[in-house]
Amino acid sequence: MRQVRFALVMAMAVAVCMAAHSPVLAQPYPSKPIRVVVPFAAGGAVDQLARIMSARLQESFGQPVVVENRAGAGGTTGANDVAKAAPDGYTILQHTNGQAISPAIYKSLPFDPTRDFIPVTQLVATSTVLVASPKFPARSAKEMIALAKTKPGGLNYGMTGVGNSLHLTMEMFKRAAGIDLQAIPYRGDAPLNTALIAGEIDVAVVPLAAILPHVKSGALRALAVNSAERSALLPDVPTVSENAIPGFEASGWQGWFVPAKTPPEVVAAIHRETAKIIGELAIAKRLIAMGNEPVGSTTEVFTAKFRDDVARFAKVIKEAGIPLQ
Repeated sequence: MRQVRFALVMAMAVAVCMAAHSPVLAQPYPSKPIRVVVPFAAGGAVDQLARIMSARLQESFGQPVVVENRAGAGGTTGANDVAKAAPDGYTILQHTNGQAISPAIYKSLPFDPTRDFIPVTQLVATSTVLVASPKFPARSAKEMIALAKTKPGGLNYGMTGVGNSLHLTMEMFKRAAGIDLQAIPYRGDAPLNTALIAGEIDVAVVPLAAILPHVKSGALRALAVNSAERSALLPDVPTVSENAIPGFEASGWQGWFVPAKTPPEVVAAIHRETAKIIGELAIAKRLIAMGNEPVGSTTEVFTAKFRDDVARFAKVIKEAGIPLQ
């Protein structure tokens, strides 16, 4: 009898021990606060979207969802923080297509963007615009290309960082159009916009949301949008594809990533709730007003897109001869 009782006690002890060490059985996801790491400063487009999504996800999950800004090194500081985090779904990286650019533009990284992360979902597609001062003689992308061909190297464009997505979009545009433009670096969006408005530089590729007020006021002229379709916010401005370079498309994106080895059921839970939120009419309207196109793609679709972008940007950087950072 004592042996039976001892065996029962031991079996119960083993069961309790196993339950205590099994987060799936003991604590269904999510059971504690979630961190959304934004690898840029507060107040920017990525931060704004992160706060909209996190507030709504907190309501959906019933757990605190906190945005943490970890700016530095072009987004790699925050990305590295998430890459090294526990793969349990409680640390999420919200990044731009800069995550796909980083392997080709940096000499070394403390993480591998394709191996150390699971792309959960593309939140939105982001549009950029080719803009110029009203003083610039060209009124469209087609006219701008024609003008550039009469002045090889005589026109210039402003940029805010070597190898960022806006810089690479312009490099793709140059190569597709067969033109040569000189790059003029600026320390940020504000001085770049000031120089554009003053006519100190000819053109630039800028985020739609950031430049929209200047276009609406007439301080700047939108020559074309770089997305596949016209923007609802600038319906009278043609795409580069329809106006100048058939097939040209250079949309940006923002997406969520989690550390590699995060359990599939946790990844699925994050995607499921995120897709629901993006599909809500009120949220979709807010995203569109910010210059975004709501997406909410599946993990499989976003993973394929991410890997394609890694290869595409590597080719652009190599062909353009952009020096490694």
